[in-house]
Amino acid sequence: MKEFFRNTWKHRAHVIMALPVFLILFFIMYVPMAGLVMAFKKYDMTLGIWKSPWIGLENFKFLIASKATFINFTRNTILYYLLFTSVGTFLNVVLAIAIDQLMLKKMAKTMQTLMIIPVFISYAAVQFIVYAFISTDTGILNKSLGMGTRFYSTASLWPIILLIVKIWKDTGYGSVLYMSVLAGIDSSLYEAAEIDGANKWQQIWHITLPSLVPMVTVMLLLSVGNVMHSDTGLFYQVTRNNGRLYGTTQVIDSYVLNAIFKNSNFGFTAATSFFQSVVGLLLMLFSNWLVRKIEPENALF
Repeated sequence: MKEFFRNTWKHRAHVIMALPVFLILFFIMYVPMAGLVMAFKKYDMTLGIWKSPWIGLENFKFLIASKATFINFTRNTILYYLLFTSVGTFLNVVLAIAIDQLMLKKMAKTMQTLMIIPVFISYAAVQFIVYAFISTDTGILNKSLGMGTRFYSTASLWPIILLIVKIWKDTGYGSVLYMSVLAGIDSSLYEAAEIDGANKWQQIWHITLPSLVPMVTVMLLLSVGNVMHSDTGLFYQVTRNNGRLYGTTQVIDSYVLNAIFKNSNFGFTAATSFFQSVVGLLLMLFSNWLVRKIEPENALF
C-alpha cells in the first residue's frame, strides 16, 4: 500500500490529468450499476429501488416466458451482430486501404470528410430518408424502377435494407481508425518491397494487411462485449416499429423498448440488461482467452 501511494505521488501530474476521465467513468458507468438490483425486484415507483419487494428470478422468467419470441429476438440479435461485424470490418479495412493508396491526397481528405458525415445524422432523420426510397406509393425505387414492392410488409427484405443503412452510416467513420494505423506504417517497408519487385497487391497482402491485424483483433474483441446489444435507433426507428417485420427485425433492445412502452416494467428492463451484460462479458473473456492462446500480443489482457 505504501508503494502504491508513493508511486501515485511520484506521478501525481498524470493522476490529476486522468482524474476527470476517471470521475466521468465512475459516475456514468459504474454508479448506475447499482440499479441492476431492480432485476430481482418488482419495482414500485412509490417505494423506490431499495424498498421495492424482492421477487427473485421472476423478471428473468418473464423474459423467457414465450420461448418462441425469446428465441426469435435472441437469434436476430446475434445474427445481425455477425452480419454487421463481418461486413462492416471488411469494408472498413478495404476503404481505409483504398484511400491510403490514393495518389491525390487532397481528394483523400475530401473523401474522408464526406464519409464521416452520415454518422452525425440521427436515425430519427434516417428513417425518413429510407422511407423516401422504399415507400410503396411514393418511394424512389418503386417509382423509378416501376416496381410495386411493399417493403414495409415484406419482412424477408429487411436484413438487406438494414445492412445497407448500417454500412452507409458507419463504414466511413469506422475506416478512419484503420487509416490511422496505415499512416504509422514505416514507408521504408514499401520501398524495400518495391525494390524486391513486389507490386501494389503484394505490398498490400504482405505489409498492409499484417499491420492491420492487431487493430482488427482489438476492435473485434471490444465489439464481442456488445454481441447482445443492438442499435435501437436502427431497429426501432428505421423499421418504424412495424409489427409485420418483427420476424426479421426485432432484437432484444427493441423488444425491451416496446415492453417499457406497454407496461413500464423497469424490473424487466433491468433483468434484460443484466442478461445482455453477463453474456457479453463471458463472450469477451472467452474471446480474449482464445486470442491470448493463439497470438498473445493481440489480446486485450
